Amino acid sequence: MILPMEKPVVEMPLRNVVAILGVPVDNLSMDETLDRMETFVRSGRLSGRTYQVATVNTDFIVNAVKDPETRVILQEADLASADGMPVVWAARLLGVPLPGRVAGADFVPLLAERAARNGFSIYFLGAAPGIAGRAAELLQAAYPDLRVAGVFSPPFGSILDMDRGILEDIKAADPDILLVAFGNPKQEKWIAMHRRELGVPLLVGVGGTLDFITGNTQRAPRWMQRTGLEWLHRLLSDPRRLFRRYVDDFWIFGRFLVLQLWHMRRAASRGLILPIAEPVLIAGWGVIGVRGFLTVANLDEFFKKVGRLLEATPNLAVDLSGTEFMDSAAVGTLIHIDKEVRQAGGKMVLVGVMEPVAQTLNLLRLDTYFLYASRLEEVWSDSENSHPAEALDERDKPTRQQISVNQQAWELVRAPRRFDAETAGQVQADCLAALGQNPHLILNLSSTVLLASAGLAVIAQLHRLASEKDGHFILTGATGDVLTVLRLVNFDRFVTLYPSVLDIPVSKEGRF
Repeated sequence: MILPMEKPVVEMPLRNVVAILGVPVDNLSMDETLDRMETFVRSGRLSGRTYQVATVNTDFIVNAVKDPETRVILQEADLASADGMPVVWAARLLGVPLPGRVAGADFVPLLAERAARNGFSIYFLGAAPGIAGRAAELLQAAYPDLRVAGVFSPPFGSILDMDRGILEDIKAADPDILLVAFGNPKQEKWIAMHRRELGVPLLVGVGGTLDFITGNTQRAPRWMQRTGLEWLHRLLSDPRRLFRRYVDDFWIFGRFLVLQLWHMRRAASRGLILPIAEPVLIAGWGVIGVRGFLTVANLDEFFKKVGRLLEATPNLAVDLSGTEFMDSAAVGTLIHIDKEVRQAGGKMVLVGVMEPVAQTLNLLRLDTYFLYASRLEEVWSDSENSHPAEALDERDKPTRQQISVNQQAWELVRAPRRFDAETAGQVQADCLAALGQNPHLILNLSSTVLLASAGLAVIAQLHRLASEKDGHFILTGATGDVLTVLRLVNFDRFVTLYPSVLDIPVSKEGRF
């Protein structure tokens, strides 16, 4: 029996989403999107929480397929609008008819109108020199009560090399809304990297929207926008730059969408939609079971029962041992629940995942996103063989020790499961302390499934400091998505990588 507390442990807002190639997209109209963003600003001012909004088009989803960090950022965005008709069409094919396109170029002026009406301030960051300032002037002319907190267009470059003075200026301006126009995926990574430090309630990646507002880039005629041909207008306007990108996008997006449709329709051809099991509390964990199908047909029931559990505990075990199929809306909802649970300091574990569901999660590149257990007993067991519960608490924290490898003394720091903006500070502190004792440092990434830009910044700093001390800095245990991220940013070219400490070679002098 669940006994709700006066204040829910996890306050989980209802979110209707569809997962397209593993990226959740919100099923909202333009007005509903603006209402949600207005709520984010008010909630953020009261609670100190920050909300990230992404405008998802085909290029975003293709970048998410290629880049694990981009994929996780979009999966964990607080709102993802359908900025592109191919995304709307894909959602309809997957059984979730979206109200229509919600493009950044359309909602930013409307957001400015609401900001002016409610006294919210906006900071304009990015775009080419002069564009952000001009966009702010035009919006302020259209809505005289609009408060412009600041304007800045930093020079082009990597987010790892950007001047920290930008952060200090934004913090001093203390805006309610920050519009970031760096283009995808740079703007999404920059927001995810700095949102906690900035403390801005609402941060929105707006891509080329400021160029559209100023007229620096001309939008397609209305009839092309309505019929989903705006991409063709852009291609014809700049074929040399966009032709190859559009070919790659449509090929990758189309191929993976066909695979998702084929798999889900094949899986949906068998099985039944059965009642969701009643939620229970066991050993401090909320437990809910799903039998048969989890789809839009019973998703509201599932969401409400999960909500009852999370009124009493931040830890959730979803028993999928009898679940034969989940549609794209159900997958998107699980992503949303997992994010809200982690936001509250809890954990969600998927238990006993059957092969058809496992295939779906693998296809959508969610095989390392969630936490998994074979049996419910593993979740709260404290035995040495337990997987998620106490063991995961340790995997979420960096650890440090001294070791000897090939007659050489090393400091070894194990990075946490998620090496992102939330954990990077602790990893950095542990590694700097280790380098203070010994210039030979190993950072073990064998437990890490997410390496974000904040983690990459720490790695770059440690490599530089170890070299300055005439020491060595080595990464070990990087596999899967973590290795992909390192290679995408070419870190494998200057940071030494080994599968494990056992693979570190011995030099002729018996030392590294």
